[in-house]
Amino acid sequence: MSLLLTALLIAAANQCTPEHAAMGHCKMAPAAKPKAAAKARPVAKPQPKPTAKAKPRPAPRPASSALVPASPPPPPVAPPAPAPAAVDPKCPPEHEAMGHCKPATPTPTVEPPKAAPPATAFNGLEHAADAIWNPAEMARVRRAVYAEHGAFKGSKVLLDRLEYRARDGRDGYAFEGEAWFGGDYDRLWLKGSGKGDFGKPIESVELQALYSRALDPWFNLQAGIRQDLGRGPDRTHLVVGIQGLAPYWFEIDAAAFLSTKGELTARIEAEYDQRLTNRLILQPRLELDLAAQDVREFGIGAGLSSVEAGLRLRYEIVPEFAPYIGVEWERSVGRSANFARAAGEGTGGWAFVGGVRVWF
Repeated sequence: MSLLLTALLIAAANQCTPEHAAMGHCKMAPAAKPKAAAKARPVAKPQPKPTAKAKPRPAPRPASSALVPASPPPPPVAPPAPAPAAVDPKCPPEHEAMGHCKPATPTPTVEPPKAAPPATAFNGLEHAADAIWNPAEMARVRRAVYAEHGAFKGSKVLLDRLEYRARDGRDGYAFEGEAWFGGDYDRLWLKGSGKGDFGKPIESVELQALYSRALDPWFNLQAGIRQDLGRGPDRTHLVVGIQGLAPYWFEIDAAAFLSTKGELTARIEAEYDQRLTNRLILQPRLELDLAAQDVREFGIGAGLSSVEAGLRLRYEIVPEFAPYIGVEWERSVGRSANFARAAGEGTGGWAFVGGVRVWF
């Protein structure tokens, strides 16, 4: 019995499984050459089933990277198809095959050398197309565009305020308007304003004739003359100012005035249209008057001479016609207030206003 057990152990020791060979414990015997097909195939020995306590062995790892299969080579790229030969329209292939004609030898086309863009193409956006198209043709197109759009001529007449003023003990009136004639760049502006009390001569009238030149899409530079009329002495002024639309849609009108007597004054006006609905508009307005010296004939003192602030609510029945109501506060300040008190006049106060705004 012991001899039989010893023989089985020696046989098991001499057996080299693939798992042991992968771990370097032994070397497997070379595979026997296949015998003739007539001989019977060896019967595979049944592998014992693992018991419940036996642990599964890990799969053997390849000894080298040579066992990893290589990636397949990329498919061959087909050469580009040759361009179709040019066909003579007077001799198609079917006529040539019947011997009716011979196709003409195609003449190779030679592209003319591309010239550098003209220098005018770099003079701004108006000439940028000269780098692609014929500059002479683009010059003709620009002249047509200028004639249709840049040479615009129009006009507008605006009566901004025609109102009744109800004040404590002395009701009055006021008006202010402007008109312009011209194009997008150059215009003639006419401005006028005045005020007074009912039952008395008109207090003051101011007329301006100005030439306006556009600085940019938002502001215009204006210069001209101003003539004062009314109860005081007449004055003629040289006017230089700027008018336009400031950021956040504030309308600005600022001007300096130099009279024939050497008196230098200035005025700044600002207003804003707050659209509450499509037709209802609330307009705050502020006006400041300044002077470089005293002008006693008009009761104006040096520095800030007067302040006028108003709030008007208008309803546009149509854009060209809008009645309004509102309030306004005006006040003479500084030395101008002292001159008014010395003349026995008031220095200002509140007024209820109602009027109409019209333009065409």
